[in-house]
This record gives sequence, C-alpha cells and structure tokens, in this order.
Amino acid sequence: MHRLFFFWAFLLLAPTCLALGEASWLVKSASKNLILVDKNTSADLIIDAGEFPGVLRAAKNLQMDIEKVSGKKLTLSNAISNNNNPLVIVGTLGKSKILDQLIAAKKIDVSKIRDQWDAYQVAVIEEPFPQVKRALVIVGANKRGTMYGIYSLSEQIGVSPWYWWADVPVKKQSALYIDKKLQLTEIPKVKYRGMFLNDEAPALTNWVIEKYGNYNAQFYEKVFELLLRLKANFLWPAMWNNAFADDDPHNMILADEYGIVMSTSHHEPMMRADKEWNRYGKGPWEYSKNPENLYNFWVDGAKRNKPYESIYTLGMRGQQDEPMSEGENIDLLEKIVNDQRKILGDVFGKNQLTQVPQVWALYKEVQGFYERGMRVPDDVILLWCDDNWGNIRRLPTPEERKRAGGAGVYYHFDYVGGPRSYRWINTVSIAKIWEQMHLAYTYEANQIWIVNVGDLKPMEYPIEFFLNMAWNPEAWPKERIPEFATLWAEREFGKEHAQEIAAIMTGYTRHNLRRKPELQEANIYSQLNYDEANRVAAEIKSYAARAEKIYAQLPTEKRDAFYQLVLFPAKASAIITGLYDAQAKNHLYAQQARANTNDYADKVRELFAADAALEQEYHQLNSGKWNHFMSQPHIGYSNWNNPPEDTLPVTHHYEPHKGAEMGIAVEGIAAAWPSPGNYQLGRFDPLGKQQRTIEVFNKGKESFTATAKVSAPWIILNHTSVQVDVAAAFLVSIDWDKVPDVKGEVTGSVQIIGTGWGGASIAVKAIKPQLDKRALKGFVEADGYIAIEAEHFQRQGNNRELRWEKIPEHGRTLSSMSVYPITDKSFSNVTRAPYLEYDFYSQSSGELKIEGLFAPSWPLMPGRGLRYAVAIDSEPAQIVDLTADMSAPAWEESVRSDVRRSITKHRIDKSGAHRLRIYSLDPGVTLQKILIDTGGLLPSYLGPEESRRY
Repeated sequence: MHRLFFFWAFLLLAPTCLALGEASWLVKSASKNLILVDKNTSADLIIDAGEFPGVLRAAKNLQMDIEKVSGKKLTLSNAISNNNNPLVIVGTLGKSKILDQLIAAKKIDVSKIRDQWDAYQVAVIEEPFPQVKRALVIVGANKRGTMYGIYSLSEQIGVSPWYWWADVPVKKQSALYIDKKLQLTEIPKVKYRGMFLNDEAPALTNWVIEKYGNYNAQFYEKVFELLLRLKANFLWPAMWNNAFADDDPHNMILADEYGIVMSTSHHEPMMRADKEWNRYGKGPWEYSKNPENLYNFWVDGAKRNKPYESIYTLGMRGQQDEPMSEGENIDLLEKIVNDQRKILGDVFGKNQLTQVPQVWALYKEVQGFYERGMRVPDDVILLWCDDNWGNIRRLPTPEERKRAGGAGVYYHFDYVGGPRSYRWINTVSIAKIWEQMHLAYTYEANQIWIVNVGDLKPMEYPIEFFLNMAWNPEAWPKERIPEFATLWAEREFGKEHAQEIAAIMTGYTRHNLRRKPELQEANIYSQLNYDEANRVAAEIKSYAARAEKIYAQLPTEKRDAFYQLVLFPAKASAIITGLYDAQAKNHLYAQQARANTNDYADKVRELFAADAALEQEYHQLNSGKWNHFMSQPHIGYSNWNNPPEDTLPVTHHYEPHKGAEMGIAVEGIAAAWPSPGNYQLGRFDPLGKQQRTIEVFNKGKESFTATAKVSAPWIILNHTSVQVDVAAAFLVSIDWDKVPDVKGEVTGSVQIIGTGWGGASIAVKAIKPQLDKRALKGFVEADGYIAIEAEHFQRQGNNRELRWEKIPEHGRTLSSMSVYPITDKSFSNVTRAPYLEYDFYSQSSGELKIEGLFAPSWPLMPGRGLRYAVAIDSEPAQIVDLTADMSAPAWEESVRSDVRRSITKHRIDKSGAHRLRIYSLDPGVTLQKILIDTGGLLPSYLGPEESRRY
C-alpha cells in the first residue's frame, strides 16, 4: 500500500503522461533540460550507419513523428556535426561506435541491460562530447530493445501507437523538452509477447484484398510497426486462407528486419502454414499413413526459416484445427514430436537443438494427452491455453515450473466454435484479462503471451492492455485497472473527456462480457422481474448517448478515431441489445394480444436497419480506409456458427380490431387478463419494493376509460381512472399505518372495470412484521431475497498471509473478490481458510438457499478443484467444488453467461440478525455476487439489484 501511495503521489506531481502507465519524459521548461525542438533549436538524431535495418527504419519514423508533432524535421545523421546542437543518440549494443565511445568514457552504464532480452535504457547525459552540452541516449540490448526505446519517445511526445491503425491524431506541440533527470531502464517480464490474426474472413481478408491485394509485405509492414510501438515481438500470422512465408517471400525478410519473431499457430507444425499442405502436400494429413511426405514437408519449413528468428510449433492436430483423425494416439504423437526434433537437430545442428525455440500448444484435446502422461523434452515451451472464452484451463505446477523451456499462455479475444462464435466487436473487459493473466504470471507462465485478436481492428483497446501487461505485469496491479482506461482515453483524446470516455469503455465492455452480442436473443434479460430488461437496455443505451455527446464536442480531427474506438462499439452494443429487447416485448405483447404488438416488430426492423447503417458508416470513415472491417455477420445465429448474413429476428404480428377491448398485465406475470389465471401482485412488506404496477392495455384501436377501486383503505392507487389509447398504468402502494396489526398476511384487491362485461380483480397481499429498525443489521431481507455485491463484506479473517481483495470493475455487476497473493496453497481445514463475512437480517425462518455467483475459472492445477465453503452463523461449513460438474452443458452455460453459479441449502431457526461466511479453499476462486433466497427470488439473468444495507 505504501508503494501504491508513493506511485500515485508521483503521478500527481509529474507532467502530463502520454505513455500509458509511465511517467512523462517531458517538461515544460528548456532550463538545463534537453531541447528536442523549439522555435530556436532542434536536436540532431544520430545513428550508426551499420545499425540493424529495422533500427534505421525506426529512427526515420522517429524523425517523421517529431515533424508531425512539432512541424520541424530534425537532421538524421550517422555522425556528430560541429553545430553544438543537442543530440538524440540511438543505438544497439555492439552495433554503434558512438555508443562504444560513451561506454568507454563512462558517460553511460549499460550493465543493467547488457545481455537482457529486449531491454532498453534511456537517459539524458551531460557533455557527452566536448562540443555537445547534452544528449538523450536510447540504447537497446538488442535491435528490438532499441526500437522500443525509439517508439517510446514517439509515444511520449504525442504519437499514439494507433496513429495509423485507428487514425488517432498526433498532439501538436511547438516545443518539446526532455527532463534532464530522465533515467529509465526497461526489461520485459514476459519473453514473447504477441497476437494471432485469426478468423480473419470476411472482414480483415476482404479489407486486405482491397487495399493490398493479399497478405503481403506491404500489409505486414503496418502490423509489424504496430507491434513494435506496443512493445510486442511475436506474431502468428493470418492463416485461414493464407500462408505467411509462401504468399510473399518478403514477409519473412521484413519480419526479421522488424525484429518480429514469427511462428505458426497451435495446429501448424514446423513453420509450415496449414494452407501450404493444400498447395504442396502429397497424400493425407495423417502421420500414421503418410509419414515420409509430412516429414519432408516439415524439413522444408525448418530449412526455410533457419535464417530467421522463429518459434517452431511441435506436435500435430488435424487439418483446419480439428482433432487428429488418428484419434488420441499418444504413441503416435510422441513419435511425431521426436521426428520433428530430429529435423531441427539435422537443420540447426544437434548441439544447437535446445537453443532453437520450440513450443507445444496444449490446446483442447492436446492438453488431455499431456494429462495422461505424454511429455516433450524439457527445453520445449509448454503453451497452456484458455477455454477459448478467456478462462485459462491449466497453469504450471511447482514441479513444471522447473522446466528449462518454461510455459506460456494462448488467450482469446475472438473465437469460432461452440457454444457460439464471437467475432464482431470487442467483448472482453480489461479486468477479466487482468484476473486471468495475473494468474498466469504468478504461476510463471511467462515465456509466451499470445492472444487471438481476430481481425485486429475491433480489438484495439484490449490488445493494448494485454500487451502492456505482458511487458510488465508488476506495473499493473489490480488497483490500477480503472486508471488504465483513463490514461488510454487521455492519450488518445485529451484530458477534457478522459474520465467520461473511461466510463464508457468500462461500461460497454462489461455489458458485452456479461452476454456477447452474438449470444444475445429475446428473453435473456427478464421482461417480468426486477425491471431487468429495461434497466440493462437503458444502461447500454446511456453509454451510447454519452459517446454521441462527446463525439459532437470533439474537434473534427479526433472524430474518426473516437468513432472507431469508442462510439461505434458503444452504439453497436446498444443497438443489438435494443433489438433483442424489442423482439422480447413483441413476443410477450403478442401473447397478451396488445394493440401495440406490431410497434415492437417495427422497432426490431428499425434497429436491424440501424445496425446495417452503422456498419456502412464505419466503412465510409476516412474515405473508406476501413471498408469491410465490420462485415462479420452477428445477428441471427441458429447454431454455433454465424449465419451467412445478418438475419432479421423473428417477430409476431397481431391485428387489433377496430373496437375497444381491455387487457390487464400484472407486474411479474406473462399471462394477461382476461386469459384465465391467478392475477396477484407480489407481496408487499415494509422493507421491500414499495410500488408495483398494473398495466391496462388496449387490444383494439378505439380508446376507452378504465376505472379502479380498492377493497381496503391500506391499498393506495396513483389514479382511480385512466384513459387507455394504447396502455396506461395503475401504480399500487401501501399505507403501512392503515395495515391491520395481525400475524401473517393481509389480503385485499384492486378491482378494474373497463370494456365488456365485468372486470378484473387483482389480489394485493401485504405482511407487516413487528420490526425494531434499531435491530436491523447488514443486508435486510425483502421480497423474499437478499442480494449482496461481493465487495460489500463487513469483515474478513482467519489468515494474515492471505487476504480477500477487490478486483475493480471485474464481473457482471460491480466488482469481484478473490484471495491474494496467489500461492499454491489449498485448504483442507475450512477453519484455517481466509473468509469474508456478511451480516444479514432475515424476516423469516426455515429453509433458505444461498446462490454464489463466481467467475467461470478453471482449477489451476491437476488433481484440484475450485472450492469454496459457506456457512451461516455457527453451522458446519458446506464445501462446494465449483468445477465438480465440467460437463459440456455446464461449461457452455458458464461461458455464455460468464459466471459460474452454485447453490447451497441452509436452515435458520429464527428471524433476525445472522452472519454469512464465504471461505476460499483453492486459489483462483473469484466471488462476484451472493443471492440469499428466502422463498421469493424470481428468475433473472443478473439477479436483483443489491438489497438495502443497514
């Protein structure tokens, strides 16, 4: 906590920071600081002519970046002139004679970065040479390190990494001064940090074909530069219908110049793309039947990539990412790996085999091979995978952490597969990324972090967080999760709207994570209970409206970027949610035979058209620069795969007659009077919902008057008469002073008369317990339930080393609680496990149910579950394994709703104050919300809003 305090204090005192999470290198005054550029002076950029080609290119980009910002073009030279200008000296250790001179003269000390992977340091030094007062020196331990340092300066002066990929304008400044005290050393914590361009048709592929003709070097040049500006170094290239090295021979050459380490995806062995077998392979893709041709095919891949930095994927799956046709033949797969290792030994030399980076991706069924005993040599990286929905399936055990090859993680922002593909827009919150990747880092899965980003474009925001965290997870503790959005918004759009933009980003991503657009459909959110559907639709609509307001206030040059990064995803999410909400209302109102049923069918069509128009609006941005990028079908799924085109949801049609006819809908009931049924409002109590609705609607076209009267003086109506054109409401409440003091329920009714014969009698029930409000403590039961957000505990205890801590913005409604620090410790004795304690007050006694809503995580280690324990008062704690049922249906529901639910049964002997404890028995248990059902909890997707707390 002390470290966090000083960090925040430093940020508050530092100048404006344009690099996410870093202190600013810039100061406002030239006094004794290094002048990069102002009206009188310009620094010279100095780089050795013998530098790596990628570093030379980055230096030219820096020259252009400074010109974009300041309007002045700095001199880029290979030698120091005699003009006494300040210098920016850029170089890689071992490639720069000027750096060698500075090191020899002890002007700089590079001991901290020498031989460190991808490291760099930046410093302002005084009098580097006799005729030079001051220099900014950027030194890389390797070529990538140097380029990271260069692009860090670009970001610091106001050039976003997304200046090209999202049209973020540079921040114009006529004077740029570098702090004389600047001393910075950066060494990444994760070795290989990158992304996978995948599931790239139709959107990315059609865009690439239109703009570049194919996935060639001209396209990848843009990708590689983005990776470097984000401090990444690793790429799995687009492969659905393409082959990186075969499509354009310059692709590999360019990747090597940029310092991008190339590999092939989890199912493409030995640097050969899946589509290369279609082009050149002979015979079946089955090693048991066709080993010679496959062996030679892989030999060619190793030979081709020998000159370049590569990570060789070992093993084998079926073509097009299917399981092997030979089935779960572990002996065969071990032979395949051994043969692939022999190829690498023959190509690189047997003495170099362990130095050749190799990875075995434990994806889907392949993890099962490992769990049943298959092993690969110790130097091979084990790439653990998530479940394709952002939940890591397994991480290294203490013994596995000793392996020389180490481990990594393959993660997903995009997926094609069950229970339903999601590919259209961003649906991942950065809080979820943090929670899962923090686990990975803690368990030393730190060799590779690679994320499936789909088409790249819609995922700009989570990509940046993922790669920022990959560079240094320790710089992003969970307490900084909310700060990231603000810093990102400030860098891209300025301070004025940063907080509001951060709220929009957090809000729309949380909304999409709780139910991805492709998984939305009518009746996901309850139309009947807790006003859920209306609340959810209004919430996401508000984010879109707030984004529209900011868009209108932004200068023109910032609008394209804001549209892509903020407005479009917020607005698109709101349209989809509104569309399915309208469909649900159409279906409900058709069932009830309401005259306005067709209005909601029209609304569905209107929003369907609005979605299509929004797509076209995106494609017309910046003169069509991003045409095709939003063309992924996303409406009308009927199975796991997307429809060929967006499909209008089914709506119902009702033709009202010309007369007047009354219908009555009672809050919480789908059927409507005059259909036979038991029409009664939910029971009232003094602590619960104080107003309930009876809606009178027209089944015809002619207006009518409806009157209402009550059977008892304690029932209050807001009206006694309403004019009904389409629909009108009677709001019912209770005068508690007039409710009889009797034990148990009192019953009355509201009699409504309108058209036709007779009228409707709606039952009203109330209970008036004898409550001493001074005795109320904690969360209070009302309407038959208690709802508690996990972070609102009263106390915690049992373990000083391990504590429940909040993950801000995590989960579907507010935040989450999990135990930190993450360790290998599990508890067999509940009484020693860390617990959270919640006070609650029950108005009833007897049996109740406690439903816990948890993150849909997996057990992190073999032989373990994901266990928690729960107890009320002094009862023995019940132990529950959240992952006891990992059947396909259970898992599918957990990822569809992004929550794992667990229900326990309890009994309390008397009403009054009680204490609930939740214990964490295994690491990774992450609690989001608690629902105590005392007999009145109604079906809903998110559960009711939090109960009143005393």
